[in-house]
Amino acid sequence: MADDIKQLADGASEEDNKCLVETVEDLRRSNAALRVETEMFERFIRRQGTKDDGALFDGPGGLFQEMGMCQSRKARLAQEKHRLTMEQKCDVSEREYDTMWDELQHLKESSERQMHLHQATLEEAEVRLSEVKKASFEFDRDVAKVIREKKGGMMDAEKVIRYIEDRIKAKEALVEKLRLKNGALRVQKRKLDLQLKQKGEVGEVRHHVDFQQLKIKNTQYLQQIDILNQDLLRLKLLAGSTQQILHSHKNKLQQLINESKLLSNEIASRDDVVAKMEHETRQAERECREAETVNGQLRRQLESFSVPPLLDYIKAKSVHGELEQTVRSWERKVVIAEMALRNNTKMLEKLQLQVPEQQT
Repeated sequence: MADDIKQLADGASEEDNKCLVETVEDLRRSNAALRVETEMFERFIRRQGTKDDGALFDGPGGLFQEMGMCQSRKARLAQEKHRLTMEQKCDVSEREYDTMWDELQHLKESSERQMHLHQATLEEAEVRLSEVKKASFEFDRDVAKVIREKKGGMMDAEKVIRYIEDRIKAKEALVEKLRLKNGALRVQKRKLDLQLKQKGEVGEVRHHVDFQQLKIKNTQYLQQIDILNQDLLRLKLLAGSTQQILHSHKNKLQQLINESKLLSNEIASRDDVVAKMEHETRQAERECREAETVNGQLRRQLESFSVPPLLDYIKAKSVHGELEQTVRSWERKVVIAEMALRNNTKMLEKLQLQVPEQQT
């Protein structure tokens, strides 16, 4: 029985602990919310500045209007018993939200101005650095290099002075040009300020909602610009790769044109060789025909030959042997010429087949 009572007590204590923990957590959350609400009310009261505590809002139904304007201690103690209604809290919250939104916008504008100022300073520094590098390069190219080559002298000093005077004149001309441009921009700024003032006078000043719509449109336009910039970058990359491919094809075409020129020259030289060999072949054939004619005549004379005297026979035999040797030599020449003609004809046919393939 005692054990049962102890178990019941332990169970009850565990349930109480859980309830206490939940209660503490609820109190912490409510305290955090009240702390935030109190801080908001304190900021609101501080912003009222010189306004009276009982007239924080103007007009009927304003904040603390029900508390009155009493300055006595009893009146202040009575005011402490009053609590703000939900409407008054919402009104304070809305005003605090508007105030914080305005402060955030002012901070954003000032931050953007500072950022633009720093960007302009950086751009100006980069421009000045590039101008200094350019001036140093031009001075080294036009003056210092010449001085180093000539190793100093009066003419070098005069050249340096003349170079500096020319640079000063160029800078003065640039300053005058920028002054005129600045004057034109000031005139344009005055015109825009006048137009803005006229729009404000006729009631065309845009409200917060209009600015929000303009910001939304601006965001949409910026997204479209980003998409177009990405497309432009992709097209630039594609154009670069296409340019590289075109350049490689141009190089290949130039190589093929050079090879075609070499082959054309080689074909022309081979044609000359073939024409020369054909001429030699025709000449050999003509000489062969003449030799055959002479040989035929000699054969006919030999057939109708009657035995001459011994000395005539020996002479004729000697002449006949020489003629036969001549005929054999010419026949060998004809065979060699025909073989050379066949080889050159085959080489010419191969070259004529290779040229169209390389041109395609």
